[in-house]
Amino acid sequence: MAKDFQRAWALLFARLILGLIFFMAGVWKVFQLGPLDHARKYFLPFSDTFLPVWSLWSVGVAIPLVELIAGALVILGLRTRDALVALGFVLVIVTFGHLLHEPLYNLTGHVIPRLALLLFVLWSPRENDRFSFDYLLMREKAEPI
Repeated sequence: MAKDFQRAWALLFARLILGLIFFMAGVWKVFQLGPLDHARKYFLPFSDTFLPVWSLWSVGVAIPLVELIAGALVILGLRTRDALVALGFVLVIVTFGHLLHEPLYNLTGHVIPRLALLLFVLWSPRENDRFSFDYLLMREKAEPI
């Protein structure tokens, strides 16, 4: 029983840190910078590549919303797997962009720590995440009526 709670605490802390990183980035990008300015500042500089400008606008506007919503879901532990997959795609897109402009970009300060937390939470069995809404909903469904 003690190991179950150790795993639950480990998952909670990893989930909270990861969720906060993305959620707070989303809060800043959505409510302070603005999704359009996010796209303009961080995505339109890639218009000198093979990527179509419409795709830069689309992804640049969508990412802040994905970070905000998926980050909040990860914090809550609600639809965690779906949120983690969405955030995994954000990391892939960010990695691709950095490497497109700078093929030897150092990913250790930004991408790798987030990816490590994401993979830890994603690979952990759902039943170990006892301090999540997903766990409560899973237990509620398992109880006979």
